Amino acid sequence: MPRLASLRKRVTDLIPELAKFGVVGAIGSVVDLGGAAYLHGAVGIGPMVSKALSLTAATIITYLGSRFWTFRHRVNQALLREGMLFVALNLVGLAIAECVIAFVSYGLDLKHAIAYNAASLVGTGLGTIFRYFSYKKWVFLADTPAAAVASGEAAVSGLVDVAGTSEEEALDEEALLEELFGTAEASRR
Repeated sequence: MPRLASLRKRVTDLIPELAKFGVVGAIGSVVDLGGAAYLHGAVGIGPMVSKALSLTAATIITYLGSRFWTFRHRVNQALLREGMLFVALNLVGLAIAECVIAFVSYGLDLKHAIAYNAASLVGTGLGTIFRYFSYKKWVFLADTPAAAVASGEAAVSGLVDVAGTSEEEALDEEALLEELFGTAEASRR
């Protein structure tokens, strides 16, 4: 019974994050799928380039949404490192989507818009599943003791800006007390 309660709590805790990921993903999907359909259908750009361009725009939007809304409660890494990991994982997601599109467009030789859009939708769905789990594992780290240690090690190596740590806050508070009340008051605390 405790396992069932533990599983229920984990799922319950996951629902808000999944909902936010879904909203950000839906916006990214509109940009990705709509952009790819527009670029391929109306503008006449090839299927692979259309998907790459639309996914690039969607990547920028979903990174901002993921970092500042969906996963804001998780440990942030240095912006450059986090951004590069995000882009690298999105490239893998793009490769998944492109494989599906290539299979349908060239392997099955289905060239009409419905086949392209269906392949794009399936590829995006598979890429999204990959992205969710990989973001949680490598980009937006869980707030665990191990992640805090890794974050601290990264801060020492210059990869992360760590501000507001408890030692810094204590030193700032003591300095403020010294300024306001003189050294006697600060030493009594």
